[in-house]
Amino acid sequence: MESSDLRSVGLKVTLPRLKILEMLEHSSTRHLSAEDIYRQLMDGGEDIGLATVYRVLTQFESAGLVTRHHFEGGHAVFELERGGHHDHLVCFSCGRVEEFHDETIEKRQRQLAKDHGFRMTEHSLIIYGECEACQRGETPASKLRPRSAVSQASQHDD
Repeated sequence: MESSDLRSVGLKVTLPRLKILEMLEHSSTRHLSAEDIYRQLMDGGEDIGLATVYRVLTQFESAGLVTRHHFEGGHAVFELERGGHHDHLVCFSCGRVEEFHDETIEKRQRQLAKDHGFRMTEHSLIIYGECEACQRGETPASKLRPRSAVSQASQHDD
């Protein structure tokens, strides 16, 4: 994306918007919280406040440039809207988010909706669990999150 993309969705091109857009485009992590973006900006010597980061992300969301996700037990994370449906795996220990697409699951969901008389307009599938690194105890303590009562109560072995 470029500054022309900002203009095409009705947003004025500003340095904070460009920096945040660039960060979302080039981050190795596709799902970033406002705090993640703020920390990375500060680490890079940028003088952009947290309130500005939140405001820009909200503007990007309204313009359809990013999608906001509210995964259980954490704060909102944002991902650049790149088109194409996908679902998520979320680690309840460290918050890691992985995307996946499985056409078999998609077909089954469409069939279930049809079987129940629904015309599906959209859906999301979020699978909560524990990533490999957390299972092996390899996640640094600084990355671990306290488990919410909901995620603790919903845990079970299959």
